[in-house]
Amino acid sequence: MIKGTVISRIWMAVLVVAALIAGWSQAAAAGESGTVYVIRVDGMIDNGLNMYIDRGVSAAEADDQAVGVILHMDTFGGLVDAADEIRKRLLASDIPVVTFIDANAASAGALISFATDHIFMVPGGSIGAATVVDGAGERADEKMQSYMRGLMRSTAEAKGYDPGIAEAMVDERIAIDGIIAEGELLTLSASEALDLDVSTATVRSLGEVAAEMGWEQADLFNIDERWEESIIRFFASPVLQSLLMLMMLGGLYFELQSPGVGFAGAIAGLGAILFFLPLYIMGLAQIWEILIVIVGVGLILVELFVLPGFGIAGIAGGILLLFGLFASLVGNVGFDFPALEQMRTELWTILLTMVFGIALIASTIRYVMKTPLFGRLVLTRSTDKESGYTSYSSRDDLLGKEGIALTTLRLSGTVKIGDRRVDVVSDGEYIAKGSRVKVISTEAGQVIVTRLEDY
Repeated sequence: MIKGTVISRIWMAVLVVAALIAGWSQAAAAGESGTVYVIRVDGMIDNGLNMYIDRGVSAAEADDQAVGVILHMDTFGGLVDAADEIRKRLLASDIPVVTFIDANAASAGALISFATDHIFMVPGGSIGAATVVDGAGERADEKMQSYMRGLMRSTAEAKGYDPGIAEAMVDERIAIDGIIAEGELLTLSASEALDLDVSTATVRSLGEVAAEMGWEQADLFNIDERWEESIIRFFASPVLQSLLMLMMLGGLYFELQSPGVGFAGAIAGLGAILFFLPLYIMGLAQIWEILIVIVGVGLILVELFVLPGFGIAGIAGGILLLFGLFASLVGNVGFDFPALEQMRTELWTILLTMVFGIALIASTIRYVMKTPLFGRLVLTRSTDKESGYTSYSSRDDLLGKEGIALTTLRLSGTVKIGDRRVDVVSDGEYIAKGSRVKVISTEAGQVIVTRLEDY
């Protein structure tokens, strides 16, 4: 009786263990439960997108129920420095991150894709064409291409992709037998990427991506871009940054033409706020960089109103102003700046802003100031001599007349012209007392003479 009871208990234990194993097997077959974070990567890749992706990945890492992150991508690229920051963040992630290319992953988008554990593509999707271009849209120099090749190669190696394929997306000189000939830049379709093990599978939806990863039982949680992140991305784009700098510099220039806090000054102030605030929030613009811009403007004001003329103060002010604006665009730490090839976009932004700024000021002076509307905003009525306005007595009647130097002219002195004693200035040379002189200019009421023998 006791023996039968023991055998029954053993069989019961075996059945329980078998049931547990079967349950675990079914749970494994059904997929891993939890949460999958979905982050949109669309539009231009910029520093605002970097903030958004960092927030999404960090939230997934902090969630005990999170099983992975999907980057839902459709982009034609953007800033290399921003893509590099995103790349480094993804490589350091301690949670699985995959890319779902829902159309395009060009240029910087390809770099980000290679920084994830798996790549999935929709039919008709594409990845590649990662050649670096400058601010004018032209192919950047070899130094920058070499830097991008290195990024693509090291990123691909870190995640187990073919580094040769990654490099061929940057440099058309790289040929791969059976894949790409020399002189052609590599861009892969969904089927080509699958055949070359660049993509893990061709899928049509986020649900299929989750199924391929064994996450079909997990909830898809979309990390939406916050309104402040959207605004920051808008104002931090290179095009808007250039326009805002034009507002600052153009407004400052026209305000200095008619001192006082007016319309032009308000435009300059608004441009400065919209320029620096997003960059400060993103951690690009630092307090000392903003102060350098303020000091630069101050030195220019000193040059204009305290020490008239274009000298040391004006030159130093202009240099500080441009350096402060440039440093605010760059992700530097103190005076530790990235390599020059990593700051190409910012250099082009400053250069193009200066060119457009000069063109804007010149065209405004030539055309806009002559319009009736502009005349209602500022005083344009002439106060010149022809209109009857003078700030001195005219001495044009002396022009061309001769006289005798009553005093030695060490630049200035007195001469007698007819019966009149006249205060004069020499044309730059020493003129001895008693020398014959001739009036050669009466500009601005100042009588300028030269020795008659030298005339």
